[in-house]
Amino acid sequence: MRGESGRRVVVTGLGAVSGIGIGAAEFLAGLRAGKSAARPVTAFDTEGFEHAMACEVPDFEPGRWIRHLDIGNLGRASQFSVAAARMAVADAGIAEDALRAVPSLISIGTTDGESGDLDQLVETEVDLGPERMDPTVARRVPAGRLSAVIAEEFRLSRTEAVTLPTACAAGNYAIGYGYDAIRGGDVEVALCGGADALCRKTFTGFYRLGTIAPERCQPFDKDRKGILTGEGAGVLVLESLESALARGARIYAEVLGYGLNCDADHPVAPNQDSVARCMRLALDDARIKPEEVDFISAHGTGTRANDITEARAIRQVFGDAAPPRTVSIKSMIGHSMGAAGALASIACALALTEGFIPPTINHVETDPECGLDVVPNEAVDAELRVVQNNGLAFGGNNAVVIFGKRGTDWN
Repeated sequence: MRGESGRRVVVTGLGAVSGIGIGAAEFLAGLRAGKSAARPVTAFDTEGFEHAMACEVPDFEPGRWIRHLDIGNLGRASQFSVAAARMAVADAGIAEDALRAVPSLISIGTTDGESGDLDQLVETEVDLGPERMDPTVARRVPAGRLSAVIAEEFRLSRTEAVTLPTACAAGNYAIGYGYDAIRGGDVEVALCGGADALCRKTFTGFYRLGTIAPERCQPFDKDRKGILTGEGAGVLVLESLESALARGARIYAEVLGYGLNCDADHPVAPNQDSVARCMRLALDDARIKPEEVDFISAHGTGTRANDITEARAIRQVFGDAAPPRTVSIKSMIGHSMGAAGALASIACALALTEGFIPPTINHVETDPECGLDVVPNEAVDAELRVVQNNGLAFGGNNAVVIFGKRGTDWN
């Protein structure tokens, strides 16, 4: 439990690669403006699909951030991962030699790894035969590279690099892993987050489930049509409060606690009681009462199954009378899979620092079965102390992280 023997953990650096902005400043501006990343898919051939909109990252130039690695040896998700880590370390004001000098952790969550490269290899095998598959592309595929290449880029030798494949909750899992490593004194710096790139496999899978929206993502709206797949990466620098204060670092937020569970109840359908239990685990770990939460960054995919189940679980924990305002930034950036929880955590940290709640855009009328204030269409200014970030995944993998405002005495 937080505070019993561990160190307090804070967020001192942010790196974001998203369809509404690259870098913390652009991402913040996109959140405030309620910007939409929805556009026609260009990552793969969409012939045969009745509709093919997604939230791609436009104009991404990996050479702006990747300095020591051969970009041709990196898949797109790995490029996102390294770029976001580079931004986060620079934002934290940590010199590379200082980073190399201390024990560290790299934890990156993912859903698809480099499935875009797998798509390419399979297409080559089918059309031309396995002997024509590109060995360079094949070497890019292992999902463990999403974290390992960050270690290679920064030339870290005193680090653990782990990739967590817990699907759409993986970014939050990775943050929880880093939180434990810092508060337990195992490492001094943790680079935590998630990364995924748009791929045909995942788009087609959701399309066949009937959950791809034709034009836009409308979480919690009564006329929502489903998700838009997205891509990107988010990396947060975590360190102890003592370390951050000693070096005069800017502190975005404190990580107060987190909760994980896996109900394995159904391959794709969320379980309301399990989601509620995960939220309670996170609140208990953070020693936060439900009434102290100022807003919830929901998983909020825009599907009926997710939105209604998550909304009911929120009311189960927070009560029917006045649950916290609940938003989904997937309405803006789409469902970026393993990066979703990390980018939403960055949004939470920025919201605490800047004093606002990002909107749920594309909203017309709230589904009465959800019954939440989703901050429709326009950001609102707010004095925030505690925010909650939900991450829910297929197979019942749930992860919830609680963040608090800097300077508040939580003990």
